[in-house]
Amino acid sequence: TNSSVRARLARSLALSPMASSATTSCCGGSSSSTACCWPELPTPQPEFQLGPDTLKVPMSLHAANRRRLCERLLRNPNLPADAVVFLQGGAQTTRDATDHEPLFRQESFFQWTFGVKEGDCYGAIHVASGRSVLFVPYLPEDYAVWMGRIKPCDYFKTAYAVDDVKFTTEIAATLQALVPSHQPHLLTLYGLNTDSKTFTTPATFDGIEAFKVDKSVLHPDISECRVFKTPEEMEVMRYVSRVTGEAHVAVMKHIKPGLSEYHMESVFRHHCYYHGGCRNMSYTCICGSGANGAVLHYGHAGAPNDRVIQDGDMCLFDMGSEYHCYNSDITCSFPANGKFTADQRLIYEAVLDASRHVMAAIKPGAKWVDLHLLAERVQLEHLKRGGLVVGSVDEMMQARVGGLFMPHGMGHLLGLDTHDVGGYPDGLERPVGAGVSRLRTARVLEKDMVLTVEPGIYFIEQLFEKAFVDPVLSPFLNKERIMQFAKFGGVRIEDDIAVTETGMELLSTGIPRTVEEIEAVMASS
Repeated sequence: TNSSVRARLARSLALSPMASSATTSCCGGSSSSTACCWPELPTPQPEFQLGPDTLKVPMSLHAANRRRLCERLLRNPNLPADAVVFLQGGAQTTRDATDHEPLFRQESFFQWTFGVKEGDCYGAIHVASGRSVLFVPYLPEDYAVWMGRIKPCDYFKTAYAVDDVKFTTEIAATLQALVPSHQPHLLTLYGLNTDSKTFTTPATFDGIEAFKVDKSVLHPDISECRVFKTPEEMEVMRYVSRVTGEAHVAVMKHIKPGLSEYHMESVFRHHCYYHGGCRNMSYTCICGSGANGAVLHYGHAGAPNDRVIQDGDMCLFDMGSEYHCYNSDITCSFPANGKFTADQRLIYEAVLDASRHVMAAIKPGAKWVDLHLLAERVQLEHLKRGGLVVGSVDEMMQARVGGLFMPHGMGHLLGLDTHDVGGYPDGLERPVGAGVSRLRTARVLEKDMVLTVEPGIYFIEQLFEKAFVDPVLSPFLNKERIMQFAKFGGVRIEDDIAVTETGMELLSTGIPRTVEEIEAVMASS
C-alpha cells in the first residue's frame, strides 16, 4: 500500500519531514510584514462544507455514529474481549493501465464512521472506551508539487474530530497500544450486500497476522446502525433531497422537444453542483424519453441518454445527487411538451394515486411488502378503469398481474448508498412472486428509517410479449388497448421519505406532482 502511495503521489494527507518546516516558516519568523509570506495552511474546522452557500456537516455526526456502533457492539454477546473495530477506507485507483485517477469517493462504511474525504486511510475504534484513531498515508515531499501542500497529522485530528492520527506505517504498534495489557481482537468488515450479492473486503495491513481477527461480528451491527439515521444525518438527507428536487424542477422548466436526453442530464448535474455543491451523482442519470422510459436502468454506457426528445413524448427522469456521500433518489415523469394527453394522464394519475396511498399508510409497524402490494392494487384499479386490464382485481393480485406492469420493488432503503445496506438482515427471507421478489427490503418499518417510495407502470416489450401468451396472465390483459401504449415508455414517481413516530416526513419537498402542478410549472418556463 505504501509503495503504491509513493508511486502515484495521489493522496492528500500527512506530513513529510522535509515539508514540516515549510508549513510554518514566514520571512524568517518575522511578523512585521506579510508581503513575502507563503500562504498559511488554513486552520481546519471539524465540519464538511464545500462552499459558503452549502450545508455545513459537523464531524460530530460521525462521532455520534462511532458511539452508536460501540454501544451496539457492547450489547452483542458474541463480542470478543478487548475488541477494536478496524476499517479500511477506499483506495484511490487509476483507470485501467493508465495514470488517470478517477475522482475519489469514500467507501460508505468508512464514510459513515469517520467522514474522511481522502483515500487510502484506515481507522480504528477501541470498543470499550470509544477511543478513535485515524491512519493516514506517509507522503513523499514531491507530493506537494503535484497535489498541494502536505498536511500534518494534527490537521486531520482537528478536521475529523478523532482522538488521534497516525501514519499507516504505524498501524500495528498503534493497535497494540490501544490495549497495552492484552493482544487486541480486531473486528474487520466482512459481509454480504444483499443488493449487489457481493461481499465487503475486510481490512488488511502488513503485520495483521500477529493479531486475532474476527470477521463475523462487525458487519451485521454496523449495517443495522446505518439503517437508522440520526438527527444530524437527517439534516444532510433533507438538504440533498431539496437540492435534487430543485434540479428536477429546473429540468422541467428547460425541456422542449428537439433537445436530447443528455441535455436534460446536463441541466440536472449543473444545478446540483452549482447551486448545491453536489459534486457526485448518486447513480447514473436515467433520462428516458418515449419508449426509453420503459428501460428501468436506462442511461448506461450502451444507451447514454442520447435520444432526441420528441413532441408528445412522456419522459421519465430518475436522477439523484449526493452531498458528503449521502444520497438522494428522485424520479419525475412528465410530458415533453408540458401538456398531458388523456392516456398520459391515465397512467400518471394511477402511479400518483398509488404513491399517495402508500405514503398515507407509512408508519412504524407497517410491513414494506404490504405497502408494495397496496401500490400494485391501486394501480391495477386505475388500469382496469382505463380498459387495459379486465376481470377481478383480487384475482389479478393472486396471478401477480401487478408485477407485469411494475416489475421492480416499490422502494428501498436510502442513505450513504442509493440502495442502502440493511435490507435483508439475517433471518429475513426475500418474498416470492413477480414484482415482490425484486423488493430490496422486506422489513417492518421503524422510526428513523429513510426509504424511497417509487411505484411505477411500464410497457416493457419483453414482458408483455410473454404475458400475451401466458395462460395465467393473458385472460386479464386487453391486448388491443395495451398495444396503444407500445411506444409510451413508462411512468415512475419517486420520493424520499423518513419514517417518524406517527407516520412519515417527505424529504423530497417542493416538487410538482399533480398534473395541474406540472403543467403550471412547465408553462411558466
